[in-house]
Amino acid sequence: MAPPLLKLDAIRLTFGGTPLLDGASLMVGPGERLALVGRNGSGKSTLLKIAAGLVEPQEGEVFRQPTATIRYLPQSPDWQGFATVRAYVEAGLGPADDVNRVALVIDRLGLSGEEDPATLSGGEARRAALARVLAPEPDLLLLDEPTNHLDLATIEWLEEELQRSSSALVTISHDRRFLERVSRATVWLDRGVTRRLDKGFAHFEEWRDKVLEEEEREQYKLGRQIVREEHWLRYGVTARRKRNVRRLGELQALRERHRTHVRAEGVASMTASDAAESGKLVIEARGLGKAYDGHAVVKDFSTRILRGDRVGFVGPNGAGKTTLVNLLTGILQPDEGSHRLGVNLEIAMLDQKRALDPQETLAHFLTDGRGDSVVVNGQERHVVSYMKDFLFKPEQARTPIRDLSGGERARLVLARLLARPANLLVLDEPTNDLDMETLDLLQELVEGFPGTVLLVSHDRDFLDRTVTSTIAPAGEGRWVEYAGGYSDMMAQRKGEELERRKARGASETPKEKPAPAASKAAMKKLSYKQKFALETLPQKIEQLGAEIDGLEAKLSDPALYARDASAFERFTKELDEKRDTRARLEEEWLELEMLREEIEGV
Repeated sequence: MAPPLLKLDAIRLTFGGTPLLDGASLMVGPGERLALVGRNGSGKSTLLKIAAGLVEPQEGEVFRQPTATIRYLPQSPDWQGFATVRAYVEAGLGPADDVNRVALVIDRLGLSGEEDPATLSGGEARRAALARVLAPEPDLLLLDEPTNHLDLATIEWLEEELQRSSSALVTISHDRRFLERVSRATVWLDRGVTRRLDKGFAHFEEWRDKVLEEEEREQYKLGRQIVREEHWLRYGVTARRKRNVRRLGELQALRERHRTHVRAEGVASMTASDAAESGKLVIEARGLGKAYDGHAVVKDFSTRILRGDRVGFVGPNGAGKTTLVNLLTGILQPDEGSHRLGVNLEIAMLDQKRALDPQETLAHFLTDGRGDSVVVNGQERHVVSYMKDFLFKPEQARTPIRDLSGGERARLVLARLLARPANLLVLDEPTNDLDMETLDLLQELVEGFPGTVLLVSHDRDFLDRTVTSTIAPAGEGRWVEYAGGYSDMMAQRKGEELERRKARGASETPKEKPAPAASKAAMKKLSYKQKFALETLPQKIEQLGAEIDGLEAKLSDPALYARDASAFERFTKELDEKRDTRARLEEEWLELEMLREEIEGV
């Protein structure tokens, strides 16, 4: 068996008080794809920094294969000393790396390479940082929140790139669908220790719940055992003194074990403050248009948003999602068209930038400096009590915001937003930096919110679970509204494309056509070969699907590459070929099916 690329064993690290890492372990073999998951503040990023050699643990073993190349993607890259993105990316290459890949990766990520790193937007900065770690094609990639600030098209490109790559991978992400598609094993960091599941993230949550349920049962059994032992000591038959002393010692050990057990952290408690009910019509827009420097961002857009609607906005970075939302809410005035808001609207907005004063304390931020109380749903609550709902500790009330993690800052902004009475929530990228448990709670809040929600997000899973309609760009400033979430939108767009292809197929002139009459006669009947293909292709496609599933199952074995690298490469090549073949056959069947429908309609 090949030696691991990386091995962390019994890692311990504390910054005072409860250890952040207390016996954590992580082992990565060639070609393995690991999702590293856990609550915000559990130490995931710190563990990844230890793996990258940026932080030294106080205790434990760290092994990195000397010949292996490792690249680490931080949440906040350091741009100092680099005049252009190309210079920044090239600095990440090793002596044996291909410099030509720099231009290729930069181009695929939608950059020119000549950008000044100091002027990059959040999405551009993340793409530049990704280019630096992807260009060398390292043996091991360590990615900390790679999808943050990326648009959907770039996220999907990154998924395909990582699936194609032979690099081993450890990634931290809040994007469920991304983790499901790129991971083959899951490492859960919880209360300072790690547990490993040799399955992808899609199986994680069910496994985690079982682990926690078993833990609760064990604690209950331990408590009952302590009660029995205490009863024996009080009322049991007197035995030899030595035996009694031994049993008393065992009881003390049981009590210590029960007392020192650290329970899993609770979940945040999110409730939006209710305002008076708005009118049935919340927003009406007719023919809205907005342009900057002659470029149309929004063109001839009309919609009616009613009370209870939950509308998602998707599209590439820079497409104009925030501009459209600002037009609909009246923050921006349109260049053309009309717009009106309904009556009794109370709007609460979560801005994407979330500008915070790093010197301000949590309590001061939540109360706006007005004492120690916050009013939620008309009831006055002490700020410390309200903070606990969002998993903050009482001692953090006087903590400066600069000391908070990214996830804690996201929770803090949500806490302040949800304390404001509102019947229209406007959420611009609310899922950034939130852990999955808090995402679940935010999802429930959005789903159960009695008012109206406008949601800008690149999180496909979150959109599918929450919104009732999705608005997406269609090019040249045009925006189209689809019923349902992101997956529903993609299915509808695919159907529209098929309809357009059918229309083009009906109107196009065949290349070989002796005369119009002959062509029409020929179109009235499928050839024997076409009929046979139409009948047999579904079985071939289904068989290929089964073969693809079998190959994917083989490749999901984390030890396969170490055990038989040639088999791994053979299976990977075969999988790509079968996927291409299936796509070709599906296209052929679709064209024949469209032709059959057209003939039957003659």
